[in-house]
Amino acid sequence: MSAAAVTTPAPSPLRRRALGVAAAVVAPLAIWAIGALAGVDYTVESPGQPATVIGAGAIVMIALVVALLGWAALALLERFAPRVARPVWISLAIVVTVLSFVPVLSVEATGGAKLALGATHVAVAVALIALLPRPRR
Repeated sequence: MSAAAVTTPAPSPLRRRALGVAAAVVAPLAIWAIGALAGVDYTVESPGQPATVIGAGAIVMIALVVALLGWAALALLERFAPRVARPVWISLAIVVTVLSFVPVLSVEATGGAKLALGATHVAVAVALIALLPRPRR
């Protein structure tokens, strides 16, 4: 008797990327919700601006916009620079993630809020970097 190798088909790039966008929205929302349940005060004050409470809606909208912009940037790179699209896009995603911490560090907020909001930025980046680019062959 011979053993047959069972292979599962790889998900289509469209399905994989849609999953990446969904994960990039759900993951930071889960972090925000855990923080809210733990009593984190998401009130932030920017210099010269009134205090703002960062709610679940803002988390979802920002994560969705960032994920879709990331997808669009990757698609453009794949179209016009296919050989270097993956490493360039991943480098760009890391740079954008690092830069996204500037507002978190520059606002007045509790330590718990800064920690939770920073974690949401990392969660979006991890989901997108893991799921948007095509896997290496």
